[in-house]
This record gives sequence, structure tokens and C-alpha cells, in this order.
Amino acid sequence: MKVLRFFGSLFVKKDCCKVLIGLVLLTSLSAQAQHDHHMPAKKDTTMQHDHAAMMKQDEHAGHNMHTMTHAYSKNLPMNRNGSGTSWLPDNSPMYMYMAGKGNTSFMLHGNIFLRYTSTDFTAKGSRGATKLDAPNWLMGMMNHQVGKKGLLNATVMLSFDRPIMGGEGYPLLFQSGETWQGKALVDRQHPHDMFAAISVGYTYAINKNMDVYGYIGYPGEPTISAPAFMHRVSAMNNPDAPLGHHWQDATHITFGVGTVGFRYKQVKAEFSSFAGREPDEDRYNFDKPLFDSYAYRVSYNPGKAWALQFSQAFVHSPEALEPDEDVTRTTASVIHTVPLHKQGSFIASSAVWGLNTRDHGHKEHSFLAESNLQLQKNAIYGRYEFVEKSTHELQLEDTFGEAKFNVHAFTLGYARTLATAWKTNLALGVQGTVNVEDKALYGIYGKNPLSAQIYLRISPAIHK
Repeated sequence: MKVLRFFGSLFVKKDCCKVLIGLVLLTSLSAQAQHDHHMPAKKDTTMQHDHAAMMKQDEHAGHNMHTMTHAYSKNLPMNRNGSGTSWLPDNSPMYMYMAGKGNTSFMLHGNIFLRYTSTDFTAKGSRGATKLDAPNWLMGMMNHQVGKKGLLNATVMLSFDRPIMGGEGYPLLFQSGETWQGKALVDRQHPHDMFAAISVGYTYAINKNMDVYGYIGYPGEPTISAPAFMHRVSAMNNPDAPLGHHWQDATHITFGVGTVGFRYKQVKAEFSSFAGREPDEDRYNFDKPLFDSYAYRVSYNPGKAWALQFSQAFVHSPEALEPDEDVTRTTASVIHTVPLHKQGSFIASSAVWGLNTRDHGHKEHSFLAESNLQLQKNAIYGRYEFVEKSTHELQLEDTFGEAKFNVHAFTLGYARTLATAWKTNLALGVQGTVNVEDKALYGIYGKNPLSAQIYLRISPAIHK
């Protein structure tokens, strides 16, 4: 009954209710409009039936390649789509709604977590908080084939974090980055901008093995790091942003991005020019597109199960409170996805490393390892993080002077799909986190504070 009252309280808030109802209606309408795609039948034991099944599979594959290609290649599967122009493994399952007509295909996917969270439920420290909220995002994409060689892509991504959670976002112990009311956000995850992505891209297929492409986003995502956390299948059941978000993939919303790239078989090299300043506190506007920073990324998918990347960004003045400080961000990542015997069952894992090097040689490392074991309706998932947080990041300079602390976080969660209707899943999940920090921080955060949350997740069902 307490859980029901928690979620009932969320819907009493009129603004939240309007936004969430709108999101659910939008996903439901899209689901009803989509076209069904079915998996090919299993081969029979006889030679004749085996040949017929192979022919049917080839025809089905050709149809899929015609309507469901990668966003930036006519010769790669859509499963490889990450965020921006990044790559996932080809084995990645697709949770989305799909529709198409002629040379044009449409896709819609997203997540809504209706949850109650407590970041220090044993009250060991002074920085814990509780909240009813709903992290969310919704993304639509269009692919249009232009002649025999061209591919046009348009993408729009929205987030209603700001009207639901307010300007200071949601509580997340040891998180840092961006501002609210002119002050640094600490132990909070900032809300994402309503317009999280508006981008167009054009790809020209030189031949089957080579593509060249261009991408423009306002906002968009430059060529930095692995796919952003909300687009990684390994993180699909975890509502929280990583503590290393601003060491790894925080540039997924950048107001002004231009990218050019080249693919040869399974290797891709790309370069971006973009605005270094992170989004301002007004989550509804469009910031000034200053192309004052640049980044490069090399990606390699050695097989269907793997996606590897190395990238480096030279970011000019990312933080509004430190306008004279630049950051060099270096990242590397490995993503691995393996389907299991039953459809809808798989193991998806990611390892992401990020390093921020600030002016005067000040360096801070971060590392993340996460995995999601999906067994059709049931999922067990986890995340480990290590982040070096300075006293400046944690707003503790007055207490400790200039210093740096190690922070570890261990998260374990379970989710179960309760129902599927109109190709939309409703899942119930629960997760807990053990935070392990330097002993010097015990007096403020308490020794190894415990966080927990319970949620209902609304998302598209797996695409078949």
C-alpha cells in the first residue's frame, strides 16, 4: 500500500500528470500505427524445406535492409545505432516502434521511469534526499533512401525532465555537474534539456564497404565516448545517470555540432567541431552555437557481439562557473552483447573509461562496468563505478581545501515485465546502491551510505 501511495502522489502533481499522459499517448498511438515484422521460420530437416526456408530468410533480410538500415549506412543493420553517430554491437536488441513506406522508415523509442528514490535511507549522512520523480526521454528517427547511394536521416529527441523534476533534477549521491540558480549542482543529477537532439545527416555509400557522411545537430552529439547511458542496452533498466557522466558521455546534448566521418568495413573514423559550453539552466531554450571545441573518435566492431571505441575531445570552457578553464576529455569503451537461446533473452555489458585533464595538468579518472541479464520478462542488472571527485566538484573546498577523493558505487537491481499492451511494456523494478567513499568524507556522507529505489518503467517492447 505504501508503494501505491508513492506512485499515486506522483500523479497528483498536475504538471507531471499532463506530461506523462502525453508521453504514454504518444507511444501508444505510434505503436498502433506501426507495421509488424516477424522472424523467419525455423528450417525443416528435409533438404527441400531447408532450401525454401533459406530463400524466405534471404527475402526477409532484403526487405529489412530496404526499410531498416543503420542511420548512417545503407549497408549496416539498424541494431548498430547508438546515440549520435556512435556504434552498438550488431547483436543489440531493438526496443522500439517501427513503421515504413516506400524508401522511408520511421522509428520511435524511449523510456519513462515512475519512481520513488532515497539516496541515504539509513540516514548516515547529511546529504541524502528522497524524491518522487520520473526520468524520461523520447526519440524519433526517420531514414529516407536517396537514389541508390544516398541515405538521409533526421532525428528528434525530447526529455520532460525539467517540468517533472524541477531545475535541480533528481537526487543522486556523489553526482556533480552543471548548475541551478547560479550554484553548482552536487549530489543531484541535472535535468536534461527538453530538446535533447535535433539533427540531420546524409550518408553516401561509395560501395558496400565504404561510406562517407556528414551530421549536423542543434542540439546534437559530437564524436565523444560510447553511446550515452540511456541508449546502452546494458543500462536500459537503470534509471540513474552514471556518476562519471561528466567524465564520459555528458556531451550527448550539445548546442551546435558538425561531424564528418568515413567507414571502411568495420572501422570508422570521425571528427566533430562543436560548442564546448554545457547547456545552461534554461532547459527549454536553444543555446548559442559556438563551434569552439573539437573531437575525434575511432570505432571498431570486430564481430556482431562487440563495439569498441577510442575518442578524445578538446572542450573549451565547458562549465559556466569556470569560464576560463578548458578540459581535455579522453575515453575508451568496450560494449559486448550476446543473445541467448530464447527470443528476448540476452546479456549486454559495457565498460567505459573516461579521463578529464584540466588546465595546469589536474587529472581525474572515471571507470564504469555495467551488465544487464535479460531473461525475457525478468532482468538482473548491475553497475560498478569508480570516480575521482575533487573538493571543488563536491563543494567541500572550505572544509578540506584542495584535495581529491575516490568514490566507488555498487548497484544491483531486478526488473520484471508485468504486462505488454500495444507493443508497450510495463515493468516493475527495484535497485539498491552501496556507496564507498574515502574515510575523510564519513563525517559528511556517513560510512558507506545506502541508496534504494522502486520504479515502474514504461517502454516499447522488443522489436520482432
